[in-house]
Amino acid sequence: MSDNDIMVTSVARTPFGRFGGSLKNIPMASLAALAINEAIARSLIDPADIDAAYIGCGMIGAATLTPARQAVLISGLPETTPSLTVDRACCSGMTAVGLGWKDIRVGAAQAILCGGADNLSATPLLMPRDRDKLVGQMEIDDPLLLRASVIDRSIACYTSEEALRHGVDRQAQDDWALASHQRYFASEKAGYFEFERFAVEAPQKKGPVQIFATDESPRVDTSAEKLGRLKAVYGSESITPGNAPGLNDGAAFIVLARRAWAVERDLPMLARVIDYAQVADGPTSGSFTPAIGIERLLQRNDLLPHDLDAIEINEAFAATPLVSTLRLADGDKESAKTLRIRTNCHGGAVAIGHPLGASGARLVMTLINSLRQRGGGLGVAAICGGFGQGDAVLLDVGDAT
Repeated sequence: MSDNDIMVTSVARTPFGRFGGSLKNIPMASLAALAINEAIARSLIDPADIDAAYIGCGMIGAATLTPARQAVLISGLPETTPSLTVDRACCSGMTAVGLGWKDIRVGAAQAILCGGADNLSATPLLMPRDRDKLVGQMEIDDPLLLRASVIDRSIACYTSEEALRHGVDRQAQDDWALASHQRYFASEKAGYFEFERFAVEAPQKKGPVQIFATDESPRVDTSAEKLGRLKAVYGSESITPGNAPGLNDGAAFIVLARRAWAVERDLPMLARVIDYAQVADGPTSGSFTPAIGIERLLQRNDLLPHDLDAIEINEAFAATPLVSTLRLADGDKESAKTLRIRTNCHGGAVAIGHPLGASGARLVMTLINSLRQRGGGLGVAAICGGFGQGDAVLLDVGDAT
């Protein structure tokens, strides 16, 4: 232990809502504020002691104009709290954690609020400002198709190509998707997610406010037969609505603090953040950029993949943890199977959902939860996002107090 260790003092996330579901009427900044307030309350920290708030947002169009600042002003944080909106696509929430870790590590801060949020249900359609013709049809674009000029095909299409190139076929992807739901419901039945999740009041256009307490996307009736009947989408060969996550709404935040500072204030300490890595590769490398991030952390800390007690890899698609664990195992299928036993043990985004800006922080808290449930240990969380980017965080709960 060191006085300068960077500790997680609290975690909190909203339940994740289905697209057009229970959270659709709560703006992104308001969703963020709910989780910010809960994370601060759980940390026992004075809001005035938060040095900065770093807030990831994957689809900024639903909030527009400094959503992090909006969230700070809506939340219980003082209006003097500096903030930053982090836009690194799906990596954003984990990048926010990494930025907070860096600030504390170099002595620029004692405590940072970090995480992310998105309300994909509120993402607007895009209309062109300039038109060739003043009269006639107008083409409207949907940013939720997640397209860009840097790539000539859909994310689903090139993810499928990468998966098949690595020998991860449609059946393997469907099997992982089914396991994601099954693991989630086993954990939900055991009360596992109460560590990280809190209930929110969800206003309705008609009728009274509803209490929204559980994740909305997991399907208890998911079966191999149902998954097998689904057709591939967006020109892909193997990606279906069943082995990919939905478009979701939600927020997730954690509070980081320097150990000595936290001890002075008798704050809870849940885990130690050992290291953080930010990586990038080719624009179609998303299925294995989590592995690149994990490899970098392992190399820097003189570790091997099998030294890890728990692994969280975002299920941007079911293919992502399958390809990434295969790469971590240097292509050895039996070794990859061993790694997969400790990967996403409580379900992943295919079941839980994927609010882009929140998922990176959600992975960190789910990893902490997993390690604490097993009595401690070493773990890594990793995520891909934004045409070949990746983030990873290395955690230890063995010396958490």
